[in-house]
Amino acid sequence: MTAGFVEVADRVYVRREPMLRVNVTLVVGDDEALLVDTLSSAAQASDLAAAVRAVTDRPLTLVNTHHHYDHCFGNAVLAGEPPRPVYAHELAVAALRDEPERLRREAYEEVRTEHPTLAAQLADTPLLAPTHAVQTETTLDLGGRRVLLRHPGRGHTEADLVVHVPDADVLVAGDLVEQSGPPAFEDSYPLKWPDAVADLLRLTTAHTTVVPGHGDPVDVDFVRAQHAELARLAWLIRAAHTGSAPAERVAAEAPFGARAALIAARRGYLELDGES
Repeated sequence: MTAGFVEVADRVYVRREPMLRVNVTLVVGDDEALLVDTLSSAAQASDLAAAVRAVTDRPLTLVNTHHHYDHCFGNAVLAGEPPRPVYAHELAVAALRDEPERLRREAYEEVRTEHPTLAAQLADTPLLAPTHAVQTETTLDLGGRRVLLRHPGRGHTEADLVVHVPDADVLVAGDLVEQSGPPAFEDSYPLKWPDAVADLLRLTTAHTTVVPGHGDPVDVDFVRAQHAELARLAWLIRAAHTGSAPAERVAAEAPFGARAALIAARRGYLELDGES
């Protein structure tokens, strides 16, 4: 362990923020380093910056796996001034550029009861929109190490990116894969999520280390099992919608627990009704 980072593969480090168990991944090349996700607030990002510098002094490029606050609100602190490049899917770029106060307000409402100190920090955290938009995929050269940024399709959000480090056999999955709790479906596309996970699985081998958005790194068997549960959930949503059953019936039968499955079912019904 180095200043909170754990080396999970050659020059690939993961640091978990304890409050929400959010993972940040640092990939070090010969010339540059890549930091995947930037946490929730300026205070968290300042601590993260110190941890990064304890590992490497190489210039940073940033990636946001999506536009939820706990993965990108630290951009301004970590990008510096003038800002270093920040990559995200084009829809995440648009959300942070065009609707920062909506994102801030939604984040505040989400955390204010359980994490009031973090909620107060969110109110004072400057937001920086990513500077580089990814449509389908982009390859970055860190100096002797190439890294792939790929949008596998709609899933946890409409703007998910995964980060593949092929020479280390590491895949950073963002919140498309979750270990510390059920997937979060509030902004999701549950009927398409299985296809997104199938896409990212094509980047893996039998020995790949997969870094989920939250929780412990996992192996490919874990991801395959979660894919099977997502596929079953999507099937249940489609079948219930065809039979005009209430979303609550899906929740009673589906994986991931009743609360998460009910949110997923309601999102899936919106998809099937052409409203999402």
